[in-house]
Amino acid sequence: MKLSVPVASGVEASVKRQLKQLGYGSCPALQGRIRLEGDWRDVARLNVNLRAGERVLIELAEFSAPDFDALYEGVSAIAWEDYLGAHDRILMDGKCVDSKLMAIKASGGVTKKAVVERLRAKLGVNTLDERGPRAVVGVYIVGDRASVTLDTTGDGLHKRGYRVRTYSAPLRETTAAAMVESSFFRAGKPFADVFCGSGTIPIEAVLYMRNIAPGKERSFDFTRWKCSPEVLEQAREEARDLEDHAPMPPVFASDISPGAVEIAKFHAKRAGVVRDIRFSAGDMRSFSSSEPCGVLISNPPYGERLKAADLQGLYRDFGKMYRSLPDWSCYFLSGYDGAQRAFGGRPDKMRRLWNAGIACTFYSYFGAKPAHS
Repeated sequence: MKLSVPVASGVEASVKRQLKQLGYGSCPALQGRIRLEGDWRDVARLNVNLRAGERVLIELAEFSAPDFDALYEGVSAIAWEDYLGAHDRILMDGKCVDSKLMAIKASGGVTKKAVVERLRAKLGVNTLDERGPRAVVGVYIVGDRASVTLDTTGDGLHKRGYRVRTYSAPLRETTAAAMVESSFFRAGKPFADVFCGSGTIPIEAVLYMRNIAPGKERSFDFTRWKCSPEVLEQAREEARDLEDHAPMPPVFASDISPGAVEIAKFHAKRAGVVRDIRFSAGDMRSFSSSEPCGVLISNPPYGERLKAADLQGLYRDFGKMYRSLPDWSCYFLSGYDGAQRAFGGRPDKMRRLWNAGIACTFYSYFGAKPAHS
């Protein structure tokens, strides 16, 4: 099958590295998706193991769709009966860009009609009751070209299952994982997040360092379809066999809000990594560590709750604290325009990312290289 992994802007390189580590070689990225080929075992492996991808799609067809008649005919030509049954609950997703068809709602309606009528004819039924498992059909139209997909994932891959309590300005798990994977953080290095909030970054750091598959405990839509073989448990077992449970350096997680720290602890317990993280409530200005060559990764505040002067002072003190850790590296995500100026120093690397619809910059400051004996 032709598969694709939609990715958020700015994390393509991280997902491509993950795919390479999983044995898929170099995969092309185009229009926000990374494409590869595989079978149902690969569908299961990708859903279980991907840290920063958003979902796993089956690419069913691509064709010219200058008008609604062509769209209907193209969708009707797909062998939907090979994937779906008479009881599946068919939902629509997609978008139109620079297309004469314009409204995605109308395009989705034409697409669903074509799917339903093909299934009725091929399955020999008068109606589809849609009381069964969910199947999300995607129709993406760019210019006069349409591509049609089937979503194997269901709820996005960022929904690991451990984060159930709300806290202000949450960071997506997939974004946090991409931040960790893009840093110098590797086995053997200490770690800290001094604005831990609900705990997403330190939890994803431990999952990454221990090679714990983020999706090994959750369910996926494809397992409920009639066409899907029983491959999920095999992918879970493979993932468990690759986990690393050796002793690890300290992982520090702190926040000025005691309530946030309690939520973070609760989420870490649900994720099975609470024993690996040293939680504390306190101001980031007081953080210090004698551990060498550590990695600091955070998502500091940049919302409307702080006044401009307070925000500037927060970032200034954050930079001052970081420079008291002479051989540590620091990475932080911020949508505050004055972040670099207030933090101080020239970043070694900057990358644009999106967080909750906010355009942000991921700043990277590299520490001194460790001395080799």
